[in-house]
Amino acid sequence: MIDFLIKDASVVDGSGGALYAADVAVSNGKITQIGRITDAARETINAQGAWLTPGFVDIHSHYDGQASWDETFSPSIHHGTTTVVLGNCGVGFAPLARNTQDEQQRLIRLMEGVEDIPGVALAEGVKFNWTDFPSYMNALDAMPHSLDYACLVPHDPLRMAVMGERALAQEVATVEDCAQMQTLLKQALKAGAAGFSTGRSDNHRTSRGEWTPASEAGDAELNALAAAFKNVQHGVIQLVNDFDVLRGTTHEDDAAKARFDAEFSRIKQMAQISAKPLSMTWLQRDPGGVQWQWLAQAVERCAAEGLPMYMQTAARGIGVITGLDTAFHALMGFPLYKEVAHLPLPERAAALRDPLRRARLLSEKSERLAGDGSSVPPLVDMLLARIDLISARMFPLSESPNYEPTLMDSLLVRAKQQAIAPLLAIYDYMAQGDGSQLIYFPIFNYNEGNLKVVEQMLHHPRALMGLSDAGAHVGTICDASFSTFMLTHWARKGAADAPFSVEQAVHILSGRNAAYFGLHDRGLIKEGMRADFNLIDPARLALNKPHIVRDLPASGRRLLQEASGYIGTWVAGQCVQREGNITAARPGRLVRMGQSF
Repeated sequence: MIDFLIKDASVVDGSGGALYAADVAVSNGKITQIGRITDAARETINAQGAWLTPGFVDIHSHYDGQASWDETFSPSIHHGTTTVVLGNCGVGFAPLARNTQDEQQRLIRLMEGVEDIPGVALAEGVKFNWTDFPSYMNALDAMPHSLDYACLVPHDPLRMAVMGERALAQEVATVEDCAQMQTLLKQALKAGAAGFSTGRSDNHRTSRGEWTPASEAGDAELNALAAAFKNVQHGVIQLVNDFDVLRGTTHEDDAAKARFDAEFSRIKQMAQISAKPLSMTWLQRDPGGVQWQWLAQAVERCAAEGLPMYMQTAARGIGVITGLDTAFHALMGFPLYKEVAHLPLPERAAALRDPLRRARLLSEKSERLAGDGSSVPPLVDMLLARIDLISARMFPLSESPNYEPTLMDSLLVRAKQQAIAPLLAIYDYMAQGDGSQLIYFPIFNYNEGNLKVVEQMLHHPRALMGLSDAGAHVGTICDASFSTFMLTHWARKGAADAPFSVEQAVHILSGRNAAYFGLHDRGLIKEGMRADFNLIDPARLALNKPHIVRDLPASGRRLLQEASGYIGTWVAGQCVQREGNITAARPGRLVRMGQSF
C-alpha cells in the first residue's frame, strides 16, 4: 500500500519543463508513481490543483551555530526549503584543533563579526563537542532536525586549526601549513563534506574589528586547498570576494579594473586546479556599481574555456531592516535615545514621542557605534553620517512588504512633504504606536532604485540562487524568504506577464541548485527521487511582515518572517510544516556527499 498519495496536483517538477496535472505517490520516503493513480493509500491529500514543487535547496546559509540549538532551521522551513548548505564565506565552528575556551571564543568572535549573530547566543547555544571536521559533522548528525543539511569546510577555522595565533596575525602560510590544511580538507571531503568556502572581503571583520584570518591568504595556500579536490569525486568551492573595491579613491577606473583582474585570476586558478564547480557572490555594489558586469564577463570567458564557474545572486536588494528593536537603527547613537533604550518597546516609543525629547534630536550628534568590542560594523557609522542622503533609500515596511519601493515611497520624500529634516521623519516614523515599525534599506542591487539589475542576474545562465544568509545577520535581515519572494515577485504566482514563469522560478530554486551541488537524489519531482516537496496554494501565497522574536539562546533576538500559502512541506516523505505550523517530524539528516544517499 502507498504511504500517502497527493491527488490532482499541478506538478512543477523542478526541471524547468511545463507544469502538468498528476497524482503523486510516496512510499518509504521516495516518489514511487506519477500519473493517474487509483491504488489505495494510508493517507490521501486532495491538492485541488495546488502547485507541487520539489523542496527548495538553499546553497548559502549560515546555520552553523543555529544547527546546535534549533532542530527546525527556522525561518527556512517556512519558505519551502528542504535542504540547506552550511559553512559559507569561510566562517564556521570546525575544525577545532585544541578545543580550548580561547579557541572557541575566537570562532565566536569571528562569526559574530562577519555574520552578525549575537556572541552571547553562540556562546550559550553552540555545543563545541567536536574537534576535527568529521567529528563536527557527526555531532550535528546526532541531533534531530526537520530539514536536510550539507556542510562546507570553512577556510578561517581550518587556517586557525593549523596555524594557531599566526592565522589571526595573517601570516603567510608556510609549505608545511599548506600541506596540513590540505590534509584536513581532504579528510573532511572523504567524510562527506560538501566542499570548501573562503572569504576575501574587506567588509568582513571579527567582532573586535580584526581582519578575518584567511582574507589575505596567498596563492600558494589557495592553490594547495584547491588541490585537495584531486581524486575526490564530489565537492564545490564557494567564495565571497569584493575584489578590493574599497581600496583606492575610485571604483570604476583602470586601477580598480586591474585590482579586479588580479583577484579574479586567483579564483580562476582555483577552479582550474580543483576541476570542481566554483561559485562566488554576485551583486551590484555601492560603491563599485560596474563590478557585477566585470564579473559576468569574466565568468562567461571561463565558461567558454570549459571551467564550471557560477555566480550566486540574490532574489532582491541586499540590505538591512531597522527598527527600535532590531540590532541597530538610526537613533541608537543619540544620547536622547540611550536615556530610554532600557524601556520596554511600547514605553520606549511613547518616551520618544515626548516633544521635548524630539526637539533635542537635531542639536545632538550620534555617538560612534562601531569599535571597542561592539558587534556593530563600521559600515553603520558611515551610513549614519550620511543619513540625509541615504534616507532616499529608506522605506517604511508595511504589513504586505514591498521590496521594490520607489523614491516616492522613501522617508526622504516623506520629510520633504512635511518640510522637516530626514532624520526627524525617521524619528517620527519609528516612534509611532508600539514602536514595532520597520524600515527597509536596500544597500546593494538597488543603485537605480529598482530591481532591474537583479532580473538581469537571475536570467543569466551561470546564475545560482544563493546569498540568503539564512541564520546570519539575524537582527537586521530575514532573507531566508528569498524563495517565497521569487515565486510572488518574479513569477507573480504564475501570471502570464511575469518576468519568470513559475516553471523557471522553481527550477532556479530546486533543480538547478541541487544539480550544482551534485545532489542527484533531490530537486525534481520524478519517480525514484526523495519525497522532498512543497504543496503550495498560489492564490494565498504571500510574504508576511518580519517581526522580532526572542528565541535565541541567552534570550537573544532575531527577525522572523513567515509566509502564507504553503499547504505543506515534506522531507523524505514526512510532513515537517503544515500551513505554517512546524510539525514534530524530524526526518532531516546530514547529507554526506560522495556516499550513498
